[in-house]
Amino acid sequence: MPSRHALADTDAAARDIPGLRLRPEREAMVPVPGGRAYVRINGDLSRPRPPIVLVHGGPGSSHWYFLNATALADERAVILYDQLDSGRSDQPADPTNWEIPRFVDELEAIRAHLGIERWHVLGASWGGTVALEYGARRPPALAGLILQSPLISTASWLGDAHRLINAMPPAIRDVLYRCDQPEAADDPDCDHAIDAFYRRHLYLNDPTPAIAAYKAALPRSFSQDIYAYMWGRAEFTARGTLRDYDGTDLLARLDGRRTMFVAGEHDEATPETVAAFAQRVPGADFATIPDAAHLVMSDNPTAYLARLRPWLARQDA
Repeated sequence: MPSRHALADTDAAARDIPGLRLRPEREAMVPVPGGRAYVRINGDLSRPRPPIVLVHGGPGSSHWYFLNATALADERAVILYDQLDSGRSDQPADPTNWEIPRFVDELEAIRAHLGIERWHVLGASWGGTVALEYGARRPPALAGLILQSPLISTASWLGDAHRLINAMPPAIRDVLYRCDQPEAADDPDCDHAIDAFYRRHLYLNDPTPAIAAYKAALPRSFSQDIYAYMWGRAEFTARGTLRDYDGTDLLARLDGRRTMFVAGEHDEATPETVAAFAQRVPGADFATIPDAAHLVMSDNPTAYLARLRPWLARQDA
């Protein structure tokens, strides 16, 4: 669930991965419930292999941290989009749109508009919630489902967060617990402590200069209003509409043969917790991506794509 905090300055030594496509080959503003969603495509939708669509987190983030996935466009179309009120999508700023069923309907509206018969869906963090809810509907179009660092249960998420906070240096740990209150919203010590936590468990590596520039050019790279309304102040504080979310029962509705769970080695959605969810889906795969925190596709795209390519190819059949 990428947070409201901006990523740090980029590492000048960072290099883009081979096959990265910063520029879309096709763009559209797609009608969805409540407005229009920005959609970008790399690769040919008419190729035999089903395309893959990636669902960003937040709530309120945008598609930029999935750009490394465009390297998959050498074998299948890659679809990135911004949820309503995020990124380049329409900004109606209507909280009635910020409900889980509408976000799931938004995803299906994009598929229908593009005329896609089968596709793979990868949802990360809050996007994993959308993907879980979509997969639980068992849509005939779903060729494969990847739940990466997913928010399955808010209680489990916060349990992980508190365990990770307790493992922080005592000075930071104490500030984080003190800051877990609404009245601490403007305390600069809180921001420093939150950033220290994020540097361990949200992202290990800054985006490359090219991706950072792409992110900076977005009308919104993060929508704080949605995040605060649905989640709260920070990743380990849930006071919004998702505070009681529990999609655990939906796991039983998934097709395990076509489902993979993924977590970063240092993820705030810990590998142990994500693996436990995977075990509740008979036949599902699970992968831990080394040298990665929560933004797996940004932290270690080479290792992530190396796991995705063969798995997607098996599901294509």
